[in-house]
Amino acid sequence: MPMNTIMGLFAKSPIKPLQRHVVCVSECCSHLVNFFEVTFQDDWEKASEIRAQISHLEKEADVLKREIRLKLPRGLFLPVDRTDMLELLTQQDKLANLAKDITGRVYGRQLVIPEPLQSSFIDYVKRCLDAANQAQKVISELDELLETGFKGREVTLVAEMINQLDVIEDDTDAMQIQLRQQLMSIESKYNPIDVMFLYKIIEWMGGIADQAQRVGARLELMLSRS
Repeated sequence: MPMNTIMGLFAKSPIKPLQRHVVCVSECCSHLVNFFEVTFQDDWEKASEIRAQISHLEKEADVLKREIRLKLPRGLFLPVDRTDMLELLTQQDKLANLAKDITGRVYGRQLVIPEPLQSSFIDYVKRCLDAANQAQKVISELDELLETGFKGREVTLVAEMINQLDVIEDDTDAMQIQLRQQLMSIESKYNPIDVMFLYKIIEWMGGIADQAQRVGARLELMLSRS
């Protein structure tokens, strides 16, 4: 096979597009803090603008996802298993979907987190986003893993990063329990339907940390097969 043809096959490696995709996903999630902070001010016009930004980034992530799926090579020169790569893509894409769904439900109902919970809730949101950011950092190491043939110190580094992702997710679980307890102590003062939605928002927000952990778990599985 001519050298330029071989190089062309290698050039189609999905690693860089996958990394671009996760950057877009992470940026999409990053707007959640600002979104909730403006809802605390009852500024639904600004909330709508931020929600539109999140929706735009989620669509961008979808476009990237489709391009990767369509262009992902099937030949012998793909450095990792194609199925694993597609599953990793699917898992990280769900983070953007969650961010869009959360803001859509909050904005659609104009749901405000009760003032006694707001400080704890923002800390919780930030910790959940730490998980999304950590997932991005893990994916950013994929090209280094390829260069080392999925061996040596780079594998150890990525394994430690994935372990840190698990630690962050554990933190969000504990924070979620605390928030539910806080809400339960004041729920009688609020509209029961709103309270039901509040519990759901707390749960869905935690879903971002859970989903980020799934990204790490999928990469961990790829490492075990390499």
